Amino acid sequence: MFKTIILLVFSNIFMTFAWYGHLKNLKTKHIVIAILVSWGIAFFEYCLQVPANRIGSSYFTLSQLKVIQEIITMIVFAIFAALYMKAPLTKNLLFAGLCLVAAAYFIFQDNRPIN
Repeated sequence: MFKTIILLVFSNIFMTFAWYGHLKNLKTKHIVIAILVSWGIAFFEYCLQVPANRIGSSYFTLSQLKVIQEIITMIVFAIFAALYMKAPLTKNLLFAGLCLVAAAYFIFQDNRPIN
């Protein structure tokens, strides 16, 4: 179970850099360069994310894996935005994070299908 979380954290670090790092590092480069660099970084994301989800599917439902992924994404993004991009953290980001806490609460409750 913890292996899944660790792999998803590192996967999200790569994903965040692939999606947003070019805004700082490659802003003056041609868009094709930014795309190719981002694809290169995203390759490592998938090398971690695919095994994380395969391992995690033994412990979690598909919906639980998705919510876990989104929570990790928000935490990694907030750290990335503040430390790397020097963007201010806002109360709206905090409120969005709290909504994900609520999502986690509900997704780990009784998991019976809707009839």
